[in-house]
Amino acid sequence: MEIIEQGNGELFTDPDPDKARKFFHEKNRKMVKKVMSLKDAIATYVQDGFYLGIGGFGANRTPIAACHEIVRQGKKHLGFCGHTSTHDMQILSAGEVYDRIDAAYVVGLEARGLSTCSRRYLESGKVRVTEWTNYALALRMKAAAMGIPYIPARNMMGTDTFKRSAARIAKCPFTKMKSILLPALYLDVAVIHVHEADIYGNARYKGIAVADLDLASSSKRLIITTEKLITNREIRSDPSSTCIPYYQVDAVCEVQYGGYPGSMPYEYFSDEEHLKEWLTVEKDPQKFKEFLKRNIYDCSNHDDYIHRNGGIEKMQMLRATELMLYKEKR
Repeated sequence: MEIIEQGNGELFTDPDPDKARKFFHEKNRKMVKKVMSLKDAIATYVQDGFYLGIGGFGANRTPIAACHEIVRQGKKHLGFCGHTSTHDMQILSAGEVYDRIDAAYVVGLEARGLSTCSRRYLESGKVRVTEWTNYALALRMKAAAMGIPYIPARNMMGTDTFKRSAARIAKCPFTKMKSILLPALYLDVAVIHVHEADIYGNARYKGIAVADLDLASSSKRLIITTEKLITNREIRSDPSSTCIPYYQVDAVCEVQYGGYPGSMPYEYFSDEEHLKEWLTVEKDPQKFKEFLKRNIYDCSNHDDYIHRNGGIEKMQMLRATELMLYKEKR
């Protein structure tokens, strides 16, 4: 295959499917109990130097509790898949846990504004950055899920994003047309937040999925945080609702309101006041340091964090808001 052009970005992960297949082949696929605390799961499966992926979309169904725990445990030198990353990116940047990033949608918190913290960290010189589009990162995970070294596409060509990526442009052997080759993205570990899971890791979620199915398939280790633990009998009663099967999962952590202050479809709305507080206070480094101490480092767990920011009363209000919006849409 004739390579026409190559991006200048650094490729942070190995796209070799045979090496990944060897790892997956040796992975324990027995249906055994995998329930553990979030603290233990992060300590066990998120190791310094690993390449990390975070599930969800924007501030929707994002495992915020896990992001807090990663920062609280002082994880360092991680790689990060910045695919539709908003508040999770903000948290991980505040803890300076990653030092290399495949960046697509980062820094922005959608309509809420831009994160001073994320921008400051990316511009600090401490982070190596390779650029992609959201679609390109999704396809890279799709390639890994398929067990192939790359996937051809027709986006990014002729853009500065391509120049800053690690992709290549080649001549198609069948049509002689130009195609972009996107290398498979195999992650060391990923965290996905779901609505329900059983003790073995069979997981269900509702609402938008984006790339979570391919994220689960392309990750060598997978932590599931769940709003609710349900029985395996309930899983078996409706097998078509299972989105992520147990054999992909390494740890199951029950964390109610684990997506807070983001939203959880049909469960609770996002805490816009608290997200605005983040965006405001992070502009002042000293105030932000105190804010992080109170909201992450001094918190023993996610329940403690919620208690410091309105407690169950706040969550009941956000749940009522989500249900009201759901009814209005119908």
